Amino acid sequence: MADQRLSKLAKLLVNYSAGVKKGDRVYISCDEVAAPWLVEVAKEASKAGAVIEYQLSSQDAKNAILKYSSEEQLKTKGIMTAAILKEADVWLSAWGGRNTKNNSNIPSEKLSASMEGDKSWRKYYSERMGNGSLRWCGTQFPTYSDAQEASMSLEEYEDFVYGAGLLYADDPIEEWKKVSAKQERWVKYLDTKSEIHIISKGTDIKVNVSGRKWINCDGRVNFPDGEIFTSPVEDGINGHITFSFPGIYAGKEIEGIELDVKDGKVVKSFAKKGQDLLDTLLKIDEGASHFGEVAIGTNYGIKKFTKNMLFDEKIGGTVHMAIGDSMPEAGGKNRSNIHWDMLCDMRDGGEIYADGELFYKNGQFIEEVLK
Repeated sequence: MADQRLSKLAKLLVNYSAGVKKGDRVYISCDEVAAPWLVEVAKEASKAGAVIEYQLSSQDAKNAILKYSSEEQLKTKGIMTAAILKEADVWLSAWGGRNTKNNSNIPSEKLSASMEGDKSWRKYYSERMGNGSLRWCGTQFPTYSDAQEASMSLEEYEDFVYGAGLLYADDPIEEWKKVSAKQERWVKYLDTKSEIHIISKGTDIKVNVSGRKWINCDGRVNFPDGEIFTSPVEDGINGHITFSFPGIYAGKEIEGIELDVKDGKVVKSFAKKGQDLLDTLLKIDEGASHFGEVAIGTNYGIKKFTKNMLFDEKIGGTVHMAIGDSMPEAGGKNRSNIHWDMLCDMRDGGEIYADGELFYKNGQFIEEVLK
């Protein structure tokens, strides 16, 4: 018998997040370890009248390809995912595998080459998400490896994952509608502003958001959710930012990241650990040294850093910025093969100003600002 929380998750993803309707072409993808999730989602999407395509991936096969392929092979554009994303109405995906360190010993150059090959499908994903012709939602399937990474037992991690998604509620969809309404108030406030100024330990950075749209992340694009974000003006970021937690990329950790930014471009970078990988990521392409996102985490049910950015970027009381690809739906124009989030804790003295007005302090919105 399927975990009832997993059944609730599938119903929410299909009926709320993606709004699947009769005749939709739905593509479902995950690692083989997440097959129980795929079955539940396929069941709910079929009930909604969708036409289903699915793909089970393999970490072992991916690792073998990375290990034994040349960089030239890895850069060759793939055809399957690109072909599907050209036609699909909905893409539902789950993260989770058997080993979070599967790619730890793969050279950075090969990881970069593989991302170059991903251009074939990222192009369709970005364009179609931006114009609304593709609905996507990604989520997490609880696995032993992710539980270990978060220093939890599997049972504890399942409770964490499903709790962050409000799946214990009798009607999780109604609960996420309440989250949406609360966040929308701040989206409307920030949509009227031209600049935000973020100040925290080791951080003093100004971000031009003039003319950009703030997006209410309320469980419709990834799940669990809980953030508001925008794509900053490409040449409109200046200052210094220190990221409070390790940056995780392809199972590798980069610790103590600090960036100097001038006119939107990272001009100096430092890491206590993983400097070579950080340098590689910033040089993947022209857009990788610019920013595609600035965001505020709003899910106060997520309190612990788990080395999984799906959850970590939502931690209530944090902000995050991402180098690389921006979101067209927010007005972003920066294009890159990478979109990599890094997290800054604001809960101990952090402040955010919008056009000079303090609206966020010590990890909390100042409600009086909206009155």
